[in-house]
Amino acid sequence: MKASPSLLPLLRSRMQGELLALVLLHPEREYSITELAEACGVTPTAVLCEVERLVVGGILEDRRVGRSRLVKARTDTPLYRPLSEVIAVTFGPRPLLAEALSGLAGVREAYIYGSWAARYSGEPGRPPGDVDVLVVGSPAPDALFDLAGGVSRRLGREVNVHRISPASWAASSTDPFLVSVRERPLIPLSLDQETSR
Repeated sequence: MKASPSLLPLLRSRMQGELLALVLLHPEREYSITELAEACGVTPTAVLCEVERLVVGGILEDRRVGRSRLVKARTDTPLYRPLSEVIAVTFGPRPLLAEALSGLAGVREAYIYGSWAARYSGEPGRPPGDVDVLVVGSPAPDALFDLAGGVSRRLGREVNVHRISPASWAASSTDPFLVSVRERPLIPLSLDQETSR
C-alpha cells in the first residue's frame, strides 16, 4: 500500500482514502473490484482486502454478479453522511474535479497543485485551505468559473482554477508562476472518467 499522506492521518493509506472518495462520493454507482483497483492504481487483491474491511465495518455493501463482486456505499447508516463529508474535504478534490473537468469542452489536461497536492504527496504541513487547479486548454472562462463554484460547494472549500494554453504549458518558461507549479507536487487529473460513470 502507498504511504498515508498528510490529508487525513486517521487513514492507513492513500489508497484507502482514494477508494473511499470514489465510492462514497458516487453513492448511486456500483464498482467492480477491478475498476476500483485501476482507479486507485493498486492490485485487485489490495482493493479486495480493503473492501472486505469496509463491508464488515458497515461502510460499504457488496454483492456478487456471476464471478464479479460489485461494491457501493451504504447510505442507510449514521456513518455515511459525516464520513462522506470528511472524505470529500480531504480526498474528494481528485475524483470530483476529474469528473467535472472531463465533461468540459476545451480541456486537454488538468492538474492539482499547491498545498493540497503537497499534502496528497505526503508532505507534512497544515491542512490545505483551498484547492488550486491548473487547466491546460481553451475552455470558456465562464464555464470554468461555474465548475469551480459547483465543486467548491461539494468539497466545502474554495477551488481556484488557473487556465493556460497548451503552447504555454509545453514551452519552457521563466514565468514565476509556471516555474513554481512545475517545481512542486503536481497531481494529474484523469479526464477519462469511465470508472466514475
